[in-house]
Amino acid sequence: MGLGYLTVTAHMGDHALPIVDALVTVKDKQGNVLFEVHTDANGNTGTFSLPCPDKYLSLDSGYSQPAYAVYDVEISKDGYQPMVVHDVQVMDTVEGVQPFDMVPVPEGEAPAYDHIYIPTLSVLTDEQSAQVGYMGVTRNSRFTLQPEVIIPDYIRVKLGRPTSPARTARVSFADYIKNVASSEIYPTWPVASLIANIHSIVTFTLNRVYSEWYPSRGFSFDITNTTQYDQAFVYGRTIFRNISDLVDQYFNVYARRFGFRNPYFTSYCNGTTARCGGLSQWGTVTLANRGFSPLQILHYFYPRDLELISSHNIGPITDSFSGVNLREGSTGDSVRRLQFMLNRIRQNFPLIPEIANADGVFGADTAMAVRAFQRSFNLTQDGVVGRQTWNNITRIYTAVIRLSELEGEGERITVGQSPPDVVLRKGSSGNYVRELQFILNMVSAYYPSVPSVTIDGRFGTGTENAVKEFQRTFGLTADGVVGPVTWNKLYSVYRSLASAGGGGTVPPQIQPPIILPPPPELPTPPPPPTMPISPPYPNVLTRQGDRGDNVRTIQTLINRVADRVAEIPRLNVDGIFGPLTDTAARAFQTVFGLTADGIVGPLTWDALIREANISE
Repeated sequence: MGLGYLTVTAHMGDHALPIVDALVTVKDKQGNVLFEVHTDANGNTGTFSLPCPDKYLSLDSGYSQPAYAVYDVEISKDGYQPMVVHDVQVMDTVEGVQPFDMVPVPEGEAPAYDHIYIPTLSVLTDEQSAQVGYMGVTRNSRFTLQPEVIIPDYIRVKLGRPTSPARTARVSFADYIKNVASSEIYPTWPVASLIANIHSIVTFTLNRVYSEWYPSRGFSFDITNTTQYDQAFVYGRTIFRNISDLVDQYFNVYARRFGFRNPYFTSYCNGTTARCGGLSQWGTVTLANRGFSPLQILHYFYPRDLELISSHNIGPITDSFSGVNLREGSTGDSVRRLQFMLNRIRQNFPLIPEIANADGVFGADTAMAVRAFQRSFNLTQDGVVGRQTWNNITRIYTAVIRLSELEGEGERITVGQSPPDVVLRKGSSGNYVRELQFILNMVSAYYPSVPSVTIDGRFGTGTENAVKEFQRTFGLTADGVVGPVTWNKLYSVYRSLASAGGGGTVPPQIQPPIILPPPPELPTPPPPPTMPISPPYPNVLTRQGDRGDNVRTIQTLINRVADRVAEIPRLNVDGIFGPLTDTAARAFQTVFGLTADGIVGPLTWDALIREANISE
């Protein structure tokens, strides 16, 4: 049995004033009172020592139960609404801080208890946190919405799904990151693992803010607390002290690819009950224990040209719309960004005329392009870019960039000539599920009511919710089951949108980087493994019938994965891509949610490297 620690703080007015002499009661889940104390002049209690499971359980990815104890904490004081936080998490050797932001009782009203329930840490669930990959700004897009990256002082968090009636909380940015990190992962993990996860959380959040993902769709918040869309955030939850200290150091550090301005889309999931193409939370523990620094951990899961930027540009979130309508005769950077976005949009919507000279001067050609855009999206065709038109342009711009990447992965998902004769529902898996997910992502780019999903071949909760929203949007029975009627509608909508897909590149927006050194408290990493961690992709598809060094590399990587995955057969490393290598490649692709065609393209190559390194 371990021992954890808990401190309670009580304030009002967003931590502006302490609540003195409030009664704090700590109970176990059987209702027994363990502690009963009053807050001091600073609104704090002493530290409570509470029994909990041993720390080693929180370091074992195979332990599926919560490696913490839960308690209920109640606070009350005359003149204030009483509050109870249920299931406060206490972990061995870790101090948690349970904040209470109390509200005075309105005159003439009776006090009413406010109950807050803390859910299970996200790392223990099968929710694929923050990795609805194409729901957010795309990972590699060189887009320009906000003119610069701002570390916001406050962020608006919708406490529910985007369209739910739940309220929106205004939270300081650092407190938001502390809350998410405390809601997502175990605070007992190695320091390098914690820092890498914090970098991912900060970067994901800044990606949302920079892209104006929700405001551009007419919402009055910056992010949700729903892991189907964003990251776990539990209003009023306990904050672990060591995570709080780390966030104070790193809340203004984010990741981007070299030569890009935008924060990278740092998707992640727990890596055990949920798998994704981004960071594995449990995988960061393994790498940290091997001596990897936080940046090396990020390079393992994300592109190797990722760099960490420390920004002191801290201030309020600003609207990329300047507040001044743009029309013929307008000039400046806002016009230049407008012209750039319209020119990119026209690659998918060819009825929008090209702005030949995107020089920041709003001339007749820009006005024509604006009117064509407004006509395409049922807006008032006045050629004037006010807030409504601007928000629609930024939303469609982000969507078309996303679509170009959906089909730019190298190993493309194919959609057949006719709908498949299968019924899919929650629990289904395989290539038909991947096809379904691909179509849903295409539809999502044009219909914001339909959430994007991860293309992993697994029909989980996220895919089920997306199917239901698709069915609601197109007047079908919203049962989440993909039968003949839903398949036909999916194909019909897909074909009507497919012609909008396009490529194109966007010129880089570069600012001088501040490259962070590895944190001084981390050990010097060991030499890399004897086999290169990342043999470069040879830029050719490798398949049955091929021979040579590329095949030998593939066979070696497959064997390293086969050492821990029984479904994958071992191979003779002979450089010949014969039937046995084809069978092993297909088995690997099936196990890890790729198209099982036996062809090793960039996605399969990267997955082989990632999984082979885990095998070490």
